[in-house]
Formats: sequence, C-alpha cells, structure tokens
Amino acid sequence: MKKAVILVSGGVDSSTILAMIQKMDYEIYAISFNYLQRHRIELEKIQLFIKDYHIKLHKIINIDLRSFGGSSLTDETIEVPKYSSANELKNDIPITYVPARNTIFLSYALGFAEIIGANDIFIGVNALDYSNYPDCRPEYIKSFENLANLATAAGVQGQRISIHAPLIQMTKAEIIAAGLKLGVDYSKTISCYDPSDVGISCGLCHACHLRLKGFAENFVNDPITYL
Repeated sequence: MKKAVILVSGGVDSSTILAMIQKMDYEIYAISFNYLQRHRIELEKIQLFIKDYHIKLHKIINIDLRSFGGSSLTDETIEVPKYSSANELKNDIPITYVPARNTIFLSYALGFAEIIGANDIFIGVNALDYSNYPDCRPEYIKSFENLANLATAAGVQGQRISIHAPLIQMTKAEIIAAGLKLGVDYSKTISCYDPSDVGISCGLCHACHLRLKGFAENFVNDPITYL
C-alpha cells in the first residue's frame, strides 16, 4: 500500500482531504503542529475528528513560532481583525498570515515522508478563498514540490515526491459540498482564529466568515457553536 503524509489543522479543509484520500489506496500518516498559535484548541479538535478515519500514525510537532511573532495568531499583543460581514474582508495579506508557516510545515512533512518512504504529501490550501496568503498559491506548491525533489535523497534517487493540494481551485462552498457528500462531520472541526478558551468560535474573524459563507452557499447550517 502506498503511503501518504497529510497536514491536518483541525479545520474544514484538512478534514475534507482526509475523507478524500481515505477513498484512495493510501496508508495515511497525519502531521499537525503546535506552534503556540492563539487557537491551540484546534489540536483538541484534530485528535477528535481523526478518530473517524483510518490513520496509521499521527504526530503533533511542537514549534515555537511565538518567539518570532509577526502575526496576530502568534503574538497576543496583536488583535485578530473582526468584521461584521464577509463583504468587509480586504484584498490584501492580513495580519493573521504567519510568516513562512506553510514552508515550515511542509518541510517537516517532507522529512517525515522521506523517513517513512512516502512519495505523496497532501495539504489543504486553496487559491480562491485563501485569505490572500502567499503560501497558498499554486505556484508556491509547485515550487515547493521542485525543492522537495532537489533537496532529498529520495528525490535525487528517482523516487519522486509529489505535493498534492486537491482543494486549491475550490471555493469554501465547493469544499464543504464535497465534504458533505463524503460524510464529513464538520461539528468536530474548528476554523476560528480567535475562539474562546472552551473552543467556541468568534464568528467575526476572517476564517469564521469564510466558513459561514461556505455553509450558507450550500444552504446548510454550520454545526458548530458561535459566540
């Protein structure tokens, strides 16, 4: 059986990808990150929803990105922007962007993949409803895949490593629609950047608005609780 590494964040996108690749012929290895993010409650959600899937091994990696800061997700002195509606979302790189986060995460996933002999890495980025993060674009994924095959023994020896982003050209509504067809239990996920201490989503941050908009466009109620 082929092996695949999937980055799991606790939200709509990674849970949908898990449901997708479980239908494929893969032995699944999941990797998540405690980077001292403001919304570390997502780690509890991750461990809850992966129970619905056949995971061979799940690793949670500890990284201190708070020591650098530079984002409202890793610096408690920077407020997470709140909006009254999705129409207020701006078309620029928001302060919730964590510098180089996907590059760091994919690097860990790449090392994990090479050690276990996996040639496929899955990540839940998308280039449509992606908050304008530069490390969620197709050209970034392609560039990292090129790097992966230049910088690893596996790649040099001809065991090509592929970075898969199956949601990259999908809107949040399309992702949720696909997940609903696959039976994803979205009540076990969280997208919020600034949830309460007990994991209740704020309903006003960028991520909450995109999620709520996605469910509304499917004419389905979001099953999680909001403040």
